[in-house]
Amino acid sequence: MKANTLWFTSDHHFGHKNIIKFSNRPFQDVDEMNSEMIHRWNEKVKKDDTVYHLGDFGLTSTSKLKEILNQLNGKIHLITGNHESSAIECLECFESVKDYCELVIEDSDAFKNQRLIVLFHYAMRVWNASHYGSWHLYGHTHGELLDDETSLSFDVGVDCHDFYPISYEEVKKIMSRKKWTPPFEPRN
Repeated sequence: MKANTLWFTSDHHFGHKNIIKFSNRPFQDVDEMNSEMIHRWNEKVKKDDTVYHLGDFGLTSTSKLKEILNQLNGKIHLITGNHESSAIECLECFESVKDYCELVIEDSDAFKNQRLIVLFHYAMRVWNASHYGSWHLYGHTHGELLDDETSLSFDVGVDCHDFYPISYEEVKKIMSRKKWTPPFEPRN
């Protein structure tokens, strides 16, 4: 998979009126929230780009969710969260639907030119090949879980990124600032 057309995001909660209050979102109502998040998604994501959505896509009727999905750019892969009953009824709108996913990305800066990324709705302390420098992206926390600067993981949810999806290059930049040390190397 090529990195320059790859996006990550989570926890839109399209159609969920109470998330505005629960997560202190800056929207007057659910219609404004849905409209602005669709706009911000399409501002970055192009028609043929690939998007991995790490769960809690929407809490609304299936028909309303299909309307929203039809407005979004990109080929969307859903990693299921804990609020997916409507999304599960729209399986044909997604490229894939999984509980967990491991991606291998071509990246000349990575070991053997390949970057392993573990995608899951929930934050994990360890994951496949974490001790070798693989990355873990998650959602669910709405920015409430403090980032660990020594761990190659972080929250890609919209509440943490001004309601925009983030690109592979943005993820790479964030990971480059982490203070992770391979556990098998000597420490000073």
